[in-house]
Amino acid sequence: MPDIPSDQILTSQGADLSEGRAPLLLIACGALAHEVLALKRLNGWQHIELLCLPAILHNTPERITPAVTAAVEAQRSRYERIMVLYGDCGTGGLLQAECDRLGVEMLPGAHCYAFFDGVETFAACDEITAFYLTDFLARQFDAFVWKPLGLDRHPELLPMYFGHYESLVYLAQTEDPALTARAQEAADRLGLAFTRRFTGYGDLATALERTAK
Repeated sequence: MPDIPSDQILTSQGADLSEGRAPLLLIACGALAHEVLALKRLNGWQHIELLCLPAILHNTPERITPAVTAAVEAQRSRYERIMVLYGDCGTGGLLQAECDRLGVEMLPGAHCYAFFDGVETFAACDEITAFYLTDFLARQFDAFVWKPLGLDRHPELLPMYFGHYESLVYLAQTEDPALTARAQEAADRLGLAFTRRFTGYGDLATALERTAK
């Protein structure tokens, strides 16, 4: 499966706009792109379109809310409904407040990866010393963790960034031994204990099935 460029906005066209507005647009974090597209194909949701904002926005959470606002305002006239596929993702409640102001739906949850574990399950685990990877982050560990934190140039910073973590929890969407090996390697590089939990698509699938009706 090819990696998605971090600076690219992706669209998945499916609905016919020739006779008015399309039924539903999903504005999603790019880290969810592979999974949302897989669910679209699996369920034949041709009436749903997808617009993904760059996943690298997670490294600057203060930019997520303005980016979502701009996308909603640019696309609103073309769709009957818009749903935002982000968790709070470090915005301190600002994203939910803005979605309420804009009158668009948003998935509940603290982070995008909580959707896979299931929001209630994720909260119940109470893994406050865990660092999480999904399939996407296992695949893109260097691009989204190692290099942005400067650890490729200054490995001595590792204790400052990860000294308070005890484990790396890999929430696996697929049964892929190669990705599991990459997640294990990431844990080893960070000096963390490794745990793998297979989640499948979790609450993301449930929410989209409900929304698609």
